[in-house]
Amino acid sequence: MAQVWRDVMAVLPATETEFPLVFSEVVEASVLTMLELSRKELYSSLNPSCIEKAQVIIDYSWEKLNTGTWRDVDKQWRRVYSYGCLFKVAAMCQGEASQDKVLDAIKTCDMGLIMGASIMDNILQRLMVVLKNKVKNPERLGDTEQPRPKKPRKEIILKPIINPALFVPRVRCPALESFRAEFLEPKVPVILEGTIDHWPAIREHIWSIEYLRAVAGCRTVPVELGSRYTDEEWSQKLLTVNEFIDRYIVGQGEEAATGYLAQHQLFDQVPELKGDICIPDYCCLGEGDEDDITINAWFGPGGTVSPLHQDPEQNFLAQVVGRKYIRLYSPEETEKLYPHESELLHNTSQVDVENPDVDQFPDFLKATYQECVLEPGDVLFIPKQHWHYVRSLELSFSVSFWWS
Repeated sequence: MAQVWRDVMAVLPATETEFPLVFSEVVEASVLTMLELSRKELYSSLNPSCIEKAQVIIDYSWEKLNTGTWRDVDKQWRRVYSYGCLFKVAAMCQGEASQDKVLDAIKTCDMGLIMGASIMDNILQRLMVVLKNKVKNPERLGDTEQPRPKKPRKEIILKPIINPALFVPRVRCPALESFRAEFLEPKVPVILEGTIDHWPAIREHIWSIEYLRAVAGCRTVPVELGSRYTDEEWSQKLLTVNEFIDRYIVGQGEEAATGYLAQHQLFDQVPELKGDICIPDYCCLGEGDEDDITINAWFGPGGTVSPLHQDPEQNFLAQVVGRKYIRLYSPEETEKLYPHESELLHNTSQVDVENPDVDQFPDFLKATYQECVLEPGDVLFIPKQHWHYVRSLELSFSVSFWWS
């Protein structure tokens, strides 16, 4: 696979002088020296020590990324981390790069995309395109001697009985001004029908397990472990999409139904999936630009739950695959919902919505609410700071758009 190295170098700047390394004084001189040495070796004679230098850069910047809260991490250190990943990928692909090395390089690129910051016109994403094209049968990676299950396991999920008097209203493709006047300004939840029927994810590239394996199977992503993020045993882990599907979607063991792929970077990592969706036209009624809209992926088995919580922005929740039960409470009901007192979870209720402890939370049953089952093709408008509880009734893939 010597062609891998040539194709990787074709993505990089042609000469060392065209390769930028510009940082603020936040980055120590010793780190900058290591970066400059790595760049020099990249354009002279790569050797085994190149990976060692790159790993030193990665490890040192990793410590910086994990000191304090994420919002306080200086972007310069995220850029350093990305450069370390870039140098490591280049070193791994030199010579006769094996299939295993290519897969390791893909994982390194993903780590840079997840934890780092964009550098050199998003070069890690462009390298990913080159590397992914070198992978044979990406949907089969990770196979063992045992045949892989073809379909997700059958789930026995409790279906809610919905009171018609509590239904969230449904409207088919309202005009922009009608949506603004009837729902956005008065902060009224509504289900929009027919607004995403044109998405390739629904019409052309249907988001089946097989399709996800083909376009993203070898990609490393953060996965939430636990049926809900308020559980004590809840945690996060990095897995490939194939590993996630094998363990939590088609798996039969105890860990099945306890994993959830929920993150906002998936569409940046996998452009093929981002090309399968579109930002709802109604977002143009917001105050920000399109770049300010946060797009989140929610993919997991039936039974996974998002506890009752509220978000600081408007939300369109688009259901692509499967169904979800959703209950909504207006901000006026906040006191009856018993939010956590801690700053970290102040936007999350302490109450188990479908099995409330009425002795501990006596006013919860007095709170009024609306509810619905979101079907494939539906888009639920959740106004800013509206409380919402979500439970997947089956294998589900949703996309949410947070906007101001």
